[in-house]
Amino acid sequence: MTDTTDSAAAATANEQPKRRTGLLIVAFVAVAALAAGGGALIARSLPTGSTTAPAPAADEGAASAASVDIEYGEARGTADVHQDDALVSTEWLSENLDDPSLVIIEVSEGRSTSTLTSYDTGHIPGAVEFVWYRDFVQQLTRDLVDREQFTTLAQSAGIEPDSTVVIYGDANNWFAAYGAWVFKLYGFDDVKLLDGGRAAWEAEGKELSATAEVPTPGTWEAEAPNSDIRAFQPEVLEAATGESDAVIIDIRGPAEFSGEIGVAEGFGGEAAAKWGHIPTAVNAPWGQIVNQQDDGGDGTFKDIEEIRQHYADLGVDGTKPIIVYCRIGERASHTWYALSQLLGYDVKLYDGSWTEWGNSVGVPVSNPTLEASGGYSGLWGGED
Repeated sequence: MTDTTDSAAAATANEQPKRRTGLLIVAFVAVAALAAGGGALIARSLPTGSTTAPAPAADEGAASAASVDIEYGEARGTADVHQDDALVSTEWLSENLDDPSLVIIEVSEGRSTSTLTSYDTGHIPGAVEFVWYRDFVQQLTRDLVDREQFTTLAQSAGIEPDSTVVIYGDANNWFAAYGAWVFKLYGFDDVKLLDGGRAAWEAEGKELSATAEVPTPGTWEAEAPNSDIRAFQPEVLEAATGESDAVIIDIRGPAEFSGEIGVAEGFGGEAAAKWGHIPTAVNAPWGQIVNQQDDGGDGTFKDIEEIRQHYADLGVDGTKPIIVYCRIGERASHTWYALSQLLGYDVKLYDGSWTEWGNSVGVPVSNPTLEASGGYSGLWGGED
């Protein structure tokens, strides 16, 4: 962790964090309680400061599990999250490369096996590089970088309080959208996606640079994370069991959603023990709202009203809160961006996504493939 300065510590002390009730202890406390309770999960908070689960009340019977209160960020709403002009075109960006208030960031997948153009090989002139798994995520905890770490990261890119940040990337802007979500989470208002990302820029033959940028450090400081745009497992559980009216959207492909396969080929590191989807979730694959390159498109978003109608046809019209997820959160952030920034809906990203849900003991799963087969297809990777 980055050392906290006196001023940052004072600012943190003055924050009023939002309490997250029911975050699962996925260590011995939860496992022991689930074992004792026959595997049923009920989100229930522990007394503040407690590290062990209380004994079940007599009327709770065997259906009991342990969870804990944590404090996470601030409930700031979405007024500062939603913004007009959330996308910029390749034409706009090429005309504004010399704007001193503009900070361009490439957020790419960074896989060593990727066949896509790397930042070192060529990038949009002036862009700095953030690698999602290195710069946004604490690798051993799989949690996001904290407020101080993100402040340091943003300042390394030269970001000032009045900067305009434009983010783009490879892999259909999945990881760029994830980066934009993290910026919004930590209170930076003016962040936009380059519509179509790197693919659109390269397809038009626009200039690429191989010079790594070293900006003058900026002064912007991150706020406490906005708890109104990030969902944790207990909140998703409430939606899945009908305890809240939130709509859940699963943006993975139909085969993963139905439990026909556990994970797409090549992504075994993101696999889960259980196959299928979160109960009540609507399947809306992310690619349905973009002009896909495989179909001759340029990777840009479709017309906003076409996107709005697409979700309305699935019963998602913005009148209820929305939670989106995928396998590890990056593709779902692309859908989060569309629903939140383009349509103005109130949306939370469940970045734990299926790798957390599908590996958790006791949480419910829907698996149409298993139900249809009457066997073991789609369960623990088994086949009839």
